[in-house]
Amino acid sequence: MIRKAATNTTIYLLLTVFSLISLTPFYITLMGSFKEFSEIFANVFGLPHHWTLDNYINAFYRINFLSAFQNSAIITVFSVFGLVLFPSMAAYRLTRVDSRFHRILYFVFIASMVVPFPAIMLSLVRTISALQLFNTHIGVIISYYGLGSAFAIVLYCGFLKTVPIEMEEAAAIDGCSQPRIYLSIVMPLLKPTTATLIVLNAIWFWNDFLLPAILLTRLQMQTLPLSIGFLFDMFHSRWDLAMAAIILSIIPALILFLSFQKFIVSGIAVGAVKG
Repeated sequence: MIRKAATNTTIYLLLTVFSLISLTPFYITLMGSFKEFSEIFANVFGLPHHWTLDNYINAFYRINFLSAFQNSAIITVFSVFGLVLFPSMAAYRLTRVDSRFHRILYFVFIASMVVPFPAIMLSLVRTISALQLFNTHIGVIISYYGLGSAFAIVLYCGFLKTVPIEMEEAAAIDGCSQPRIYLSIVMPLLKPTTATLIVLNAIWFWNDFLLPAILLTRLQMQTLPLSIGFLFDMFHSRWDLAMAAIILSIIPALILFLSFQKFIVSGIAVGAVKG
């Protein structure tokens, strides 16, 4: 009994240490956002000697926060919506219609998840340019559909395999059409997986730098990560403004994560049972 208690105490201490280590970058960024530029590197871990909100005010106007926020919000919202709607319908078809073609297609989706983005980056840019979607929100959104659909379909398929089909059969006997069954019965059951995908994808899209940097070159189309990147150049690095801008940019993602965090672990665990 004593040995078990000592083991649990050791585990809790280790987890506490690892948690503090993982929170260190956030702490440094938060404290640095209230410091003057000269104090950031002179006193990295300490509290600000003189607390100031000037960094937030200057960063807000310097990166054109409202425009960048709008661009990030449009891309994130529509990308998340599409990666919930279309993969859930595809997964419903794959799990409810048993055929060799659907089984092969399912494994194709799994295989596509291991393809690194740099391997398809050039082809993606050429395709988006050929469709005349370069420097448009829809070009980035469609690209996210292609990059994120495989993971969403696999996760939905894993969850749908645990859902009994009897409810759908009973609804079909009562005269419900297939779209009605999907919207009224299947989609509400997918709530844990849907919440998980919303959070994971929203954080990915909101913080992504590489894809918008490739497809969005106009200043008025810049997302928040790209706008923050303009605070660094060959001759100047405005860490004081950058830290304040980073805190401003992560607030929406943090609120979303805290709102849906109880669904994340359960959704992934359930979706992985038979995936």
